[in-house]
Amino acid sequence: MIRRRDIVRDRRGTAAVEFALIAPVFFMLLLGVFDMGYNMYTASLLHGEIQKAARDSTIEGAASSTSGLDNEVTKAVRNLVPGSTINFARKSYADYTDVSRPEDFIDGDSDGVCNNGETFEDANGNGTWDADRGSTGLGGARDAVLYEVTVSYPRLFPIWKLIDQDRNFSMTARTVLRNQPYDLQGDRAATGTC
Repeated sequence: MIRRRDIVRDRRGTAAVEFALIAPVFFMLLLGVFDMGYNMYTASLLHGEIQKAARDSTIEGAASSTSGLDNEVTKAVRNLVPGSTINFARKSYADYTDVSRPEDFIDGDSDGVCNNGETFEDANGNGTWDADRGSTGLGGARDAVLYEVTVSYPRLFPIWKLIDQDRNFSMTARTVLRNQPYDLQGDRAATGTC
């Protein structure tokens, strides 16, 4: 018969019990590291691809090949992330300092809003005041172009269930490059009223 003292001193099986206590936390951490590594690798690939596509789009005549450039980025990303959704956007600006800046206006009533017939500089030529002065597309010679790609895809590892995250992961990569000086830069400035 086994004595009570022998049971208390018996250490067989303690490793299995300790592993059972630690394993869920360990596997959750491991899945988190895998998920984060996969997302970082995808982001790195995306940034490299948009840099290449943006450089290729700065040359004269690139406006006719934007779909081809976007297809190259799509192909590279989908080799790594087959079920991804990819959206492209390009905006051109007269200068780097104009990127994502609102159009200037004279704030006559000092309310910080372009309204009540206040005069504004129509930098993108669309006839209305905009919070972003960029024009859609590649622009012309010497224009600064913001190239933005957004990728959404389902997470590869099921860690999202455990940490109450969304099933889909989304990232945006941006780059700004100046078009080559193949011509004179066009004048865009016009005025309008709010």
